[in-house]
Amino acid sequence: MQKARALGSLDRAVFLTVAARHWPGGDRVLPRLSRSADHGLLWFGLAAGAAVVGGRPARRAALRGAASLAVASATVNTIGKRSVRRLRPVLDTVPLVRRLSRQPFTTSFPSGHSASAVAFATGVALENRAWGLALAPLAASVCFSRVYTGVHYPGDVLAGAALGAGAAFAVRGVAPTRAQLAPPARPRADAPALPGGEGLVVVANADSGQRTVTWTDPAQVVRSALPGAEVLTCGRDGTEPLEKVLETAASRARERGGALGVFGGDGTVNAAAAVARRYGLPLAVLPGGTYNHFAYDLGIETVADACRAVEAGEAVAVDMVRVEGPGEENRFLNTFSIGAYPELVRVRERWARRIGAWPAGVLAAVHVLRTARPLRLDVNGRPRRVWLLFAGNCAYRGLGLAPVRRHDLADGVLDVRLVSGDRLAGARLLLAALTGGLKHSPVLRTSRVRKLRVGGVAPGTHLAYDGEIAEAPAELTLRKENEALVVYRLPTDW
Repeated sequence: MQKARALGSLDRAVFLTVAARHWPGGDRVLPRLSRSADHGLLWFGLAAGAAVVGGRPARRAALRGAASLAVASATVNTIGKRSVRRLRPVLDTVPLVRRLSRQPFTTSFPSGHSASAVAFATGVALENRAWGLALAPLAASVCFSRVYTGVHYPGDVLAGAALGAGAAFAVRGVAPTRAQLAPPARPRADAPALPGGEGLVVVANADSGQRTVTWTDPAQVVRSALPGAEVLTCGRDGTEPLEKVLETAASRARERGGALGVFGGDGTVNAAAAVARRYGLPLAVLPGGTYNHFAYDLGIETVADACRAVEAGEAVAVDMVRVEGPGEENRFLNTFSIGAYPELVRVRERWARRIGAWPAGVLAAVHVLRTARPLRLDVNGRPRRVWLLFAGNCAYRGLGLAPVRRHDLADGVLDVRLVSGDRLAGARLLLAALTGGLKHSPVLRTSRVRKLRVGGVAPGTHLAYDGEIAEAPAELTLRKENEALVVYRLPTDW
């Protein structure tokens, strides 16, 4: 008790010292900075800016920072403020010019602004240390502004900062950063080294990715990176369809003893992979789509990464999944789903070209959560009422329905996740995710198998694989094909 009183007295003494000091420029800057961080607007604004103008690494850091902030804010408002009902400081000693025009009405301990600031900066730093260090002075200034304006004691700020840092590390525990992921145990494979791209025939899909005013011809991008490669373009008005161009490219690559390349997103890569497998050619993936999940799981984030792998002849064997239906057969490299997700993709693609991929994804998710209805399916011979059935090619990291990425692209398993169509399944799943009980939620079932049979599919039901939408047959079977495709990738020490 005496220690607590001593700490309280020290806390108030430091507060009074700050109130009595005058920092040149602080009276004008710090109150405004403090207000700009209300409701996390400053940090969400920075995250949105990074997502719009930055590349994938910037978007990844922004997303981690925003997620850390959200966890910290939720913890402060649901647990922190209600556990210690400390009154706000008396403002008599704080100069009027420093005081906020709108005084907070919640309890003082801990500081929510400090928790949000440190959570965002720490989350960004865990993804990219340099960017986190660049944000550190801004986060520290926001923390200090809460004492300077008289709305918090220093102890409130320190507690909030500690909580914010803890939230960032908690998010990292659920969604590991790229630095945490161990080098995948992928089997090495033989592929020709092609200096300058000699012998490589690349199919560039001009319709991949989100168009912008500064849209660049993909053929020009490929030729500038690999001057010796032959480039065939498809997807624009007046060009041949993708399937025909891929057949032509594969035939030429086999004649030259080279490889098939593809510039595009996951749907384009999936089509190219099927052709490369049939012709017995290695595949070079040059990321040019909106999401590029397969390329990123290979460790290839840019066209330059792909070029270095092709010129060095570094390659691995990866699994594929064969989708068998009545009278037809398809394959995928990433994910398959039936239920709510295909509808989400359909809505997202309809809006994406007008408002961008990220906003369209958010609006599509809201729409689907409001309108989706469960399906009745037979899954491996058992009748199920299903909200969503997901199957990933190889095991995905991450719990629930937001797989992060794959550790190994040749592990021989299907990662199956099924959300039952029980009443309020979506709300129950969200509650389990927020309380940390997702792994044990009765709504979510997970398994690792080599084959998955789905039957009893109603007419008009859609499925999605690698981002492409198609009408589902009445029955289908998913089978693993181990190490079915050779692809170029950067070695782990690059």
